[in-house]
Amino acid sequence: MKNLLKACYLLIIAVLCTHCSKEYELPQDLVVHDFVWKGLNAYYLHQDEIADLSDRRFSSDQQLNAYLNTFPDYNDLFSSLLISTDVKSTLIEEYSNLDVINPRSGFLNGMEFGIIAEPASDVNVIGYIHHILPNSDASTKNIVRGEFFNAVDGVQLTRTNFEDLLIRSTNTFDLTMVDFDGTTATPNTKIVSLEKQNYNYDTIFLEKTFSIGAAHIGYLMYHNDFSRNSIDNLNDTFLNFKNQAVNELVLDLRYNIGGGSFARNITDLASMITGQFTEDVFIKEQWNSKAQTWFVANQPDSLITKFPAKLNSTTDFNSLNLTDVYIVLNGNNFSGSSAIELLINSLNPHINVHIIGTNTAGNNTGAITLYNSEDYDFELRNSTHTVALQPIVLSFYNKNDQTYENGFTPNITLCPNEDILNLGVLGERSEPILDRVLEYVTSGDTGVNTVCNPNNYEFLYHSINSQREADSGVFIKQNLPNTN
Repeated sequence: MKNLLKACYLLIIAVLCTHCSKEYELPQDLVVHDFVWKGLNAYYLHQDEIADLSDRRFSSDQQLNAYLNTFPDYNDLFSSLLISTDVKSTLIEEYSNLDVINPRSGFLNGMEFGIIAEPASDVNVIGYIHHILPNSDASTKNIVRGEFFNAVDGVQLTRTNFEDLLIRSTNTFDLTMVDFDGTTATPNTKIVSLEKQNYNYDTIFLEKTFSIGAAHIGYLMYHNDFSRNSIDNLNDTFLNFKNQAVNELVLDLRYNIGGGSFARNITDLASMITGQFTEDVFIKEQWNSKAQTWFVANQPDSLITKFPAKLNSTTDFNSLNLTDVYIVLNGNNFSGSSAIELLINSLNPHINVHIIGTNTAGNNTGAITLYNSEDYDFELRNSTHTVALQPIVLSFYNKNDQTYENGFTPNITLCPNEDILNLGVLGERSEPILDRVLEYVTSGDTGVNTVCNPNNYEFLYHSINSQREADSGVFIKQNLPNTN
């Protein structure tokens, strides 16, 4: 973001401080407060909706500081300057780890599971194995997707104890496995011992190719965020698909654990899916009125992201040149990844994007990281504190000036929960959702939606949902020449 915001910032501050005293020294106890207000005044997307962020709100530094002094806590100041519906803009107390790239990790045994209320019981619950993480402790044990259990270390699971026994338990425990016919759980003498370990999630959970008639369908179950490392790994997977002459792609994100991403990473993924649109417009940005006016007048190209020609200076994209992509989301209201919505919207003018899942949430905004320096970049930041801001600063549009604040409607709707009596094997046509998607890919038939939860189970918990990160949004990195 070097020099990015510097020229724009200096112009804005020049307007803001027409009546400011050049000799006024900022009190040390207001350094962070001042940073919070000026950063949001300059770049917050909804700046013109907040009266206290108006350029005309204060005519001098003294007036501004008197206002800032009414907030003993700068966190309260920050919150007061956001619109009521903004749940994405954040204040970071310690910025030291923001730019550190770490693999997604956890301390777990590798068993992903759900909990339902036991039929005809007001107390007991039953667990079902949803899937097993590869290379985890559970992957080495005799336990598979679709099995059931009802006790831990010999203690019956109930509504009130299952979280303590399964989630907040000691590092090791024994599961009592049962047969479940949909109504009654019957112990089957099988005991499975599991141990929590440090675990790094792989980018790719499952990769397969299906040949059905003339269709060579690449199937990718993606299990991680869209970080730089993950994108590099994806390019290797797309090479495998390319070598197998894949001409259709299913991107399955049902079990994706989410997190934020940079817009450039989403652009790279789109270039792997396509490849025939190099240097065509992929994303357009709309900032607040002050910043947008400056960008249009001085650097209009910075508001546009195009399909890049290469992954990096030395690496080509392993592009599939597809005209259709099929994206499978979870059956719950898909709010976990604004990155996926950005991908869908930006690809829509170029190829056919088929959505399988439910309505998405409409997270159409992007954020930047601001540090307390003249140009809000990291290098010359104020060293007296470690606070950074990550406000939403723009809305995303596609080549045809379409955005998605109301989300997307799926082509095929999925149930909120899968049929636990018929989960099938992941990556095989015995798995009902994959089979349905492959049928849609090859025939175009959206069919009749499956009846959801025909046994009327009460679903109480799912481990995947508990691990999904709050959507930290899509971040951008801009570059502007120094116009001073």
